[in-house]
Amino acid sequence: MSQTPVSPTQKLAVACEGPIATLTIDNPARRNAIDLSMWHAIPDLVAALDSRAETRVIVLTGAGGTFTAGADISEFAETRMGAGPARAYEAANGAAFAAIRTTINPVVASIPRFCMGGGLAIALAADIRIAADDAEFAVPPARLGLGYPVDGLADLVGAVGAPNARDLLFSARRIGAEEALALGLVNRVVAADRLEAETRVFVETVAENAPLTLRAAKQAIAAISAGRLDADRADIDALVDACFASADYAEGCAAFLEKRKPVFEGR
Repeated sequence: MSQTPVSPTQKLAVACEGPIATLTIDNPARRNAIDLSMWHAIPDLVAALDSRAETRVIVLTGAGGTFTAGADISEFAETRMGAGPARAYEAANGAAFAAIRTTINPVVASIPRFCMGGGLAIALAADIRIAADDAEFAVPPARLGLGYPVDGLADLVGAVGAPNARDLLFSARRIGAEEALALGLVNRVVAADRLEAETRVFVETVAENAPLTLRAAKQAIAAISAGRLDADRADIDALVDACFASADYAEGCAAFLEKRKPVFEGR
């Protein structure tokens, strides 16, 4: 069995339980604000969880009853002042978002309470977002005068469409979970005291399904959404062909005929 990756910072906690890997933003003293060291650590941690042999789904969440208030503004005078440092900071943001977005395994963001700014961008890089019914969301760069990272903006537009992205960015207003659901910002809303349990039920369901199928579907959906289906078609077709040639496909068919639950091994 693969070892659980070790986080280089106490502000990011990792845990692995069978097929379910979890990355928790753990800086509750600052409402889980993400500092530059955390942005730098996220790509390697996500990649390590993703490449772990047993992993079938990754959960992103926050400690202490909130997801994250976003980037740590208290360090902006040092890390994000001026075009050069701002570009470097944006590159760190972009690497974190890309690491989450391009995992081979499905990523589920489980969102308690506050999900703001760069934290919302992290959630938008995930495949599925499950929010507590008391969660609040905002895209507040217009209240700070900073430029929003283009990669994060692309994910926002992909989720809610250009008109709603303009609304959220231009107004910088906070919205509740139900409006976030109506806009397509989240996939589902559950009672706050049921968030962890409902997330667990969902990710266990995902983890039971055929991983090769999920990986092929994830790649295809990403290519379709980005308008690069033709460019990526050969790679996607290869992933689909691998599903049909797999032991998992044979197992799925046998289980269906035998009226039992299939046991998939990702091969």
